[in-house]
Amino acid sequence: MTTLLVIAKEPRPGRVKTRLTPPFTPGEAAALAEASLADTLDAVSATPATRRILVLDGKPGSWLPAGFEVVRQCAGGLDERLADAFARCGGPALLIGMDTPQVTPELLTVDFAEGDAWFGPAEDGGFWALGLADPDPALLRGVPMSTPVTGAVQRERLLAAGLRVRELPPLRDVDTAADAHAVAALAPHGRFAARLARCASVPAR
Repeated sequence: MTTLLVIAKEPRPGRVKTRLTPPFTPGEAAALAEASLADTLDAVSATPATRRILVLDGKPGSWLPAGFEVVRQCAGGLDERLADAFARCGGPALLIGMDTPQVTPELLTVDFAEGDAWFGPAEDGGFWALGLADPDPALLRGVPMSTPVTGAVQRERLLAAGLRVRELPPLRDVDTAADAHAVAALAPHGRFAARLARCASVPAR
């Protein structure tokens, strides 16, 4: 069985989803982030796992369901924080972020008998999921994060280590208003779509 890791920020105005402002207010952006995180945690809760760990920058709130261990993110860049998350796992682990509320338990149910690593590319050039049968923090340290080539560099790092890499479907992260509208359309019955509908009516940009 697999450890499922979710790396996230506490959804506080001004600290999350700043690229949604404008057109959304900081409060609306934080509410959308909270809904995205809640949908993600629901999907993880419904996925078979030995452990479920929330690697959090900030404090947990009412959005956190039962069954999760909560650990604090370490200091440093995103590559260091992801590496530290994997270092907490003694066996197969799959890590995702909080920016893909359309994720489903089916996508998260991976079989490490089929490969040493599972890689989920994001449409913006990053990655939304990374699974390692034998979590090695060195596979992440030094990978440039939040760039158009992040996913390609990370995938090449896995291949260079001699790992058999299996691909997950590409997903779209919620970074902009256009992303928010597109992702809500893919998962119209989730908290994220409902929150977007309640936010100020703004066109996708």
